[in-house]
Amino acid sequence: MQPLIDNARTFGQRPEEFAKLAEGQSPQVLFITCSDSRVVPALITGARPGELFELRTAGNIVPPYTSQHPTSEAATIEYAVEVLGVRDIVVCGHSHCGAVGALVRGDDLTAVPAVRDWLAHATPRPAGTAEDPEVAEGVQSHVLTQLLRLRSYPCIARKLAQGRLGLHAWYYEVHTGAVRAHRPQTDTFEAL
Repeated sequence: MQPLIDNARTFGQRPEEFAKLAEGQSPQVLFITCSDSRVVPALITGARPGELFELRTAGNIVPPYTSQHPTSEAATIEYAVEVLGVRDIVVCGHSHCGAVGALVRGDDLTAVPAVRDWLAHATPRPAGTAEDPEVAEGVQSHVLTQLLRLRSYPCIARKLAQGRLGLHAWYYEVHTGAVRAHRPQTDTFEAL
C-alpha cells in the first residue's frame, strides 16, 4: 500500500497538468472491460485523462437492459452514449480471466454467491475448453455475447441505426500485452 500512497502524495503536485480537466470531459470511447487488476485500459490504449470513459465489471459483463431495475452499468452506458456522446464502444476481454474461466469450467461458486449471481448475467455459457488456462476461446465468445447484449440497449440501438456509434470487440493477452480485434468479415480476432 505504501508505494500507492507515496505516488498519490506526489501526483497532486503538478496542478498545471490537470487544470484543464476541471473544464469537463469529452471522451470519444467507452471502454468496457474486466475489473481484473492486470487490465489497465489507459496503459493498453495510451489514453490520457479525459480521453477514455471506463466501465469495469467482473468479467466485463454487460447486464441485460431493463428500465424497471436499472443497473449502474446501464446508467454508465447510457450516460456515455447520450450525454458524453462517445462515438465508439470497445468491449475488451482478456486472457486468464477468472470470471470467464469459472463459467467455462462450470466452477461451484456457492461460497461466493454475489459472484455466482453476477456471472449468471453472462449467459449463454461461453464456449471453450476447461483445460485452456488462457480461456481464449471462452473470453472471445463471451466478448461477442456482450456486444450483442449492448445492441439491446435502446440508446445503443438508436445510435447504431443513425450510424453514429461503432461497436468493437477486443481481446487482450495479459501474458504478452498483445491486443486482438474481432473482424466480422472473417469472424476471427486478429492483431490490431
